[in-house]
Amino acid sequence: MNPISLLFLALAMSTDAFAAALGKGASLHKPRFLEALRTGLIFGAIETITPVIGWGIGQVAARFAESWDHWIAFTLLLVLGLHMIYNGIKHDDDEEQEKPGQHSFWILAVTAFATSIDALAVGVGLAFVDVNIVVAALAIGLATTVMVTIGVMLGRVLGTMVGKRAEIIGGIVLIVVGATILYEHLSAAQ
Repeated sequence: MNPISLLFLALAMSTDAFAAALGKGASLHKPRFLEALRTGLIFGAIETITPVIGWGIGQVAARFAESWDHWIAFTLLLVLGLHMIYNGIKHDDDEEQEKPGQHSFWILAVTAFATSIDALAVGVGLAFVDVNIVVAALAIGLATTVMVTIGVMLGRVLGTMVGKRAEIIGGIVLIVVGATILYEHLSAAQ
């Protein structure tokens, strides 16, 4: 795989994480750069690991991972999105409650995993291509770290524009990302 293709692959793999990061940034109370970077590093680390896992799966059982990855991603993103929408609606009823200063590690890790299922599937595909999986995984992880860090900071601006509805919007974004992943896989199967 040539460097330009690898760059485009890395950017493509980071777009759903970027969308999720917009929602995460919008749902926080004035996230600072270090919080955005922390979020980016968590997403980037997971996005680096999943193609390697996928590559390993591709060596053993490519058909299984390909047939279920989109359903797993959709379900995780749907549940997380509905949870965020619920919290956003609940916050509307409670004027006193403030946005958190940061998300818990586990919420970020689950969201990162949900948005990296496609990278796992790409890793499966990379098992059949002449590519250095370590270089590919590091490129995907680096692109994701940068895109998520930017996404959280942009979400901060979005959050001040939409106020209390930010978490609802973030939840909708996660559901749309999950539905898009599901649609792309199902339409490609036809």
